[in-house]
Amino acid sequence: MPSVLAIFAHPDDIEFVAAGTMLLLQERGWDLHYINLCTGNGGSVQMDGPTTVRTRLAEGQEAARILGAAFYPPIADDLELTYSVPLLRKVAAVVREAKPSIVLTHSPSDYMEDHQNAQRLACTAAFAHPIQNFVTDPPRESFLHDVTVYHAMPHGLCDPLRKRIHAGAYVNTSRVHAKKREALAAHVSQKHWLDVTQGMDSYLVSMDEASRKVGALSGCFEYAEGWRRHLHLGFSASAIDPLAEALGDDCFINEDYEKWLTE
Repeated sequence: MPSVLAIFAHPDDIEFVAAGTMLLLQERGWDLHYINLCTGNGGSVQMDGPTTVRTRLAEGQEAARILGAAFYPPIADDLELTYSVPLLRKVAAVVREAKPSIVLTHSPSDYMEDHQNAQRLACTAAFAHPIQNFVTDPPRESFLHDVTVYHAMPHGLCDPLRKRIHAGAYVNTSRVHAKKREALAAHVSQKHWLDVTQGMDSYLVSMDEASRKVGALSGCFEYAEGWRRHLHLGFSASAIDPLAEALGDDCFINEDYEKWLTE
């Protein structure tokens, strides 16, 4: 079966912006693979660091179980996810293990460095998938089939300089929204943290509202996730769009965005 690999920064990031798309691919026979690159150790004002790491690891594993995804452990603490060769070798090993046709990751420009560095690592690791002389940690064999990278919508639907971001494709997550919400609810420790530090007033409601806003941007879906497709050069032989091909009517291509790309 084809596989999709979600590479995001923190426990709960996948559930906020990518889990719906993963569930729709799963309906069509795709294998799901799931990695949070950071431990989430910074995500509490109630627990110390080691306790937070253990708690958030268990929550991430439970969320992956709910989604039916293979889980890979994190590789760095929060704010320590640098774009570096040692971490790149670890992410590339996960890519080669999962052998994805689709990689889902953060927006290239997002509100915090962990998100931006996660997508940089994801893109380079995906690029390295056929390069047999690039040694991964642990060592894994390269593979040759095409890989396509898709970037999620940034937090707040804008870049760090407040510029509004529009997706190239909107995925209709309405019928899987309840399960997406169930997976997010596995991250129980985040309610207090997000309420206190980011004013999100219940992370579940915030996810509902964000998914509804993306749905409104699509112009046709109640709940949606938005994606921008990475340039294919170096990743695949041609400008394929396997997400749109797999999801059919559940994927709305933003023609205005596609027109803007060619102007």
